[in-house]
Formats: sequence, C-alpha cells, structure tokens
Amino acid sequence: MICPQRFQLMMGALLRGTLLCSALGLSLSGCFTSHERGGQALYEQHCANCHGLDGKGLGRLMPPLAGADYLAANRAALPCIVRQGLRGPISVNGQRYDGLMPAIGPETLSDADVANVLNYIRQSWGNRADGLITPQEVSEARCQ
Repeated sequence: MICPQRFQLMMGALLRGTLLCSALGLSLSGCFTSHERGGQALYEQHCANCHGLDGKGLGRLMPPLAGADYLAANRAALPCIVRQGLRGPISVNGQRYDGLMPAIGPETLSDADVANVLNYIRQSWGNRADGLITPQEVSEARCQ
C-alpha cells in the first residue's frame, strides 16, 4: 500500500513530466529517456547478441558499432536500418561486411525506443555524435 504522502509525490512528478512534454509540444510517448537508462537496456535486449555488449561486433561476421564511422556518415538512415533491417555489403571503418541484420518493427520497439537505442549507440564506446535522434525523427524517416 502506498502512503498518501508518497502517492502525492508520485502524482506531482507525473504531472510535472506531462506538463513539460506538453510545453515542448510532445506527446507523453514522445518524451524519451536518456541513453544511459532506456537505450542501454534496449540495446542489451535487441542488439548485443550480434554487436556485443561492448559494441565491438563479431569479428568479420557482424560489424562493430564502437567507433564506427558508418554511424556518423549514415545518421538519417539509422532509424530505417533498425525498422527494416540491413542486407548486403556495407563498409565500417574500412572493413567490408556482407551480412544480414533483422528488422525490428514497431510492434517490438516504439519510435521512442528506437530513438533511445540509437542515441545510446551514438554516444557509447567512443562514439560522440552531435544531437539526439528524436522519436519524431524516427516516425518521419523516409525508409525505402
């Protein structure tokens, strides 16, 4: 059972978060967590089996995400890569990879989840990308 004071504190925090989102013109689902919290957990659940907990990939089979030049050079395509997967040859840090990355559809990850995991990747393991990818950017990505 939650005591009345704790309930009041929880409701106040929820209301402040909702008001902040509204003030910024975002829906509650558009407010996403920092990469340290949500993105890391999502990465570990959906990406680490192939790319490794350390982002170093699997030898010549799966490309690294750690220090990957591909991330900066293909920022606009990243939401589509998560949503549609990737097939065919790519070059990461001068190394050619020709594997298959499965798609992770919206029934598995929301736009905010995709933004979280991409922001986590783009700020981890030596990656220092400028700007955050937003849920709106994920939803508006032009995937072909």
